[in-house]
Amino acid sequence: MFQKILIANRGEIACRVIKSARKMGIKTVAVYSDADRNALHVQMADEAVHIGPPPAAQSYIVIDKIMAAIRQTGAQAVHPGYGFLSENMNFAAALEAEGVVFVGPPSPAIEAMGDKITSKKIAMEAGVSTVPGYMGLIADADEAVKISQQIGYPVMIKASAGGGGKGMRIAWNDQEAREGFQSSKNEAAASFGDDRIFIEKFVTQPRHIEIQVLADKHGNCVYLHERECSIQRRNQKVIEEAPSPFLDAATRKAMGEQACALAKAVGYTSAGTVEFIVDGNRNFYFLEMNTRLQVEHPVTELITGVDLVEQMIRVANGEPLPFRQEDLKINGWAMESRLYAEDPYRNFLPSIGRLTRYRPPVEGPTLGGGIVRNDTGVYEGGEISMFYDPMIAKLCTWGPSRAEAIEEMRLALDTFEVEGIGHNLPFCSAVMDHPRFTSGNITTAFIAEEYEGGFTGATLDAETIARVAASAAAMNRVAEIRRTKISGTLDNHERRVGDDWVVTLQGVEHAVKIAADPEGSTVSFADGTSRRVTSDWAPGQPLARLMVDGKPLVMKVGKISGGFRLRLRGADLKVHVRTPRQAELAKLMLEKLPPDTSRFLLCPMPGLVTRIMVEVGQEVQEGQALATVEAMKMENILKAERKGVVRAVKAAAGASLKVDDVILEFE
Repeated sequence: MFQKILIANRGEIACRVIKSARKMGIKTVAVYSDADRNALHVQMADEAVHIGPPPAAQSYIVIDKIMAAIRQTGAQAVHPGYGFLSENMNFAAALEAEGVVFVGPPSPAIEAMGDKITSKKIAMEAGVSTVPGYMGLIADADEAVKISQQIGYPVMIKASAGGGGKGMRIAWNDQEAREGFQSSKNEAAASFGDDRIFIEKFVTQPRHIEIQVLADKHGNCVYLHERECSIQRRNQKVIEEAPSPFLDAATRKAMGEQACALAKAVGYTSAGTVEFIVDGNRNFYFLEMNTRLQVEHPVTELITGVDLVEQMIRVANGEPLPFRQEDLKINGWAMESRLYAEDPYRNFLPSIGRLTRYRPPVEGPTLGGGIVRNDTGVYEGGEISMFYDPMIAKLCTWGPSRAEAIEEMRLALDTFEVEGIGHNLPFCSAVMDHPRFTSGNITTAFIAEEYEGGFTGATLDAETIARVAASAAAMNRVAEIRRTKISGTLDNHERRVGDDWVVTLQGVEHAVKIAADPEGSTVSFADGTSRRVTSDWAPGQPLARLMVDGKPLVMKVGKISGGFRLRLRGADLKVHVRTPRQAELAKLMLEKLPPDTSRFLLCPMPGLVTRIMVEVGQEVQEGQALATVEAMKMENILKAERKGVVRAVKAAAGASLKVDDVILEFE
């Protein structure tokens, strides 16, 4: 077995590989850029080598710098993780020439399957059903439009070397095809150093289901069942699960056997994933093969008990697989929520900054009989950089059934504390409670269809609202009792804690009466119902774990004047708890209105202005492109919301802007 492995990656996947290597008694080497000098993967590894400036194109994807780090440390093998150089044939070939083992497939397989155009041609020759499209190279935007018209809209414009949602656009007309081609080309060049683009038919109402394969150097290949990855935003996966709620045993077997046949056809070894589009009749079409470890591999590990990273290392060392296909059963259900540094209340725009609070849920077995796992590459006090992918962590849960895995995820998401940046925890929570998701009736269009106008927070049902109102009243009573003990009060002016309160949330008042005892509080409502609340929460604690009528309720707690800011299940609530007289007077208070910013184009995220497309005095039309801003490897085109005339240009190409910095001012 190898004595030392270098991990040519960063973030959570580098930490993930280090954990398996450590378990196997293998020493690890981390590489890092200037931006990652204090990163978690650098702290976890046995050794660390600096490889350059923050941009990936000057550090993590520079083959010569990785090779120099290998020579410096004497690493015998390299695990590439995912992204960066993981599917770069030149990198694999360079390692082979150096006599260093690549923990992945042989370079010919990477060349054959890692390139999406080539892999589709091979799949077609092997008799695999593929999505209609144009597999040749596309010279320019005009040709992209012409090809799109021939295929028929809608079409998917994709980077040949792409992955992770980078370099992908859906076009529904000629204008979107033209813009999408250029944006995809730019993103592909920046992220992968390869700007080749291809176009295929976009299948409406599809499911994205992928098969995990594992092959050794002795001719053995198995499939570890499937993952459902249909909950996507901008073609980037957000929620994954294993197995799929849609497949039956016959379809699963057919897809698995076809995936293995394709892997064997190209001499594949190591872990890999064959992705399919599946329609409503369970017809499946080959999409692509990822010749690397997938981001969402933990859900497969949770339902099979197989450590995929360990098996990749053992296969690279020449060992045969320790199991056969019939040994790989599906045990229970697993969910994964990707925690991104993206603000769902601002159309999921990237957010950067310091993690002032980062407290993931406790990993391991839960009281409900499930399992919680959190793969992460950050820590409290660390920085979220604008240079890399915005994923912070992958929160995974396991349960004996799909419903139990979802319930474990709900509690884990409510328990996860993140402060200092915008993040998508509320959105993930809202998905877990969405009736369409819980029923399993999902497609890749789920987010676009169910959150067409953007995410504004979840709407809680009446029962949950009542539980929150009762909990807020009980928590307020605890805070009031604490306030009565403050020293320095006037004699005979002691603060008295009453029993009658008015809880206001989402614009609705709930008159309640509290009957307290040493074990908790019984909160009675005007309609005759009551809720029993017990908790050990104390004022100042940012997380409240309560039992309401014997069922757990977890809320993130912030203080506002006269009440609490409570966040749970995707809802962000300002809850006021007042005496009846205070509630009466509060109705007379004036409401502060936000400032009018309609005359300005504001930068929606921290990022780099790459292009200004208008000039002073120019009349613009609704939907016209105004500027492009690049952040976290994604190019964002900012468009006019209505007709207007440009009065002033406040930012130039190359400017680095903060959130809400002014780019343009209109008449």
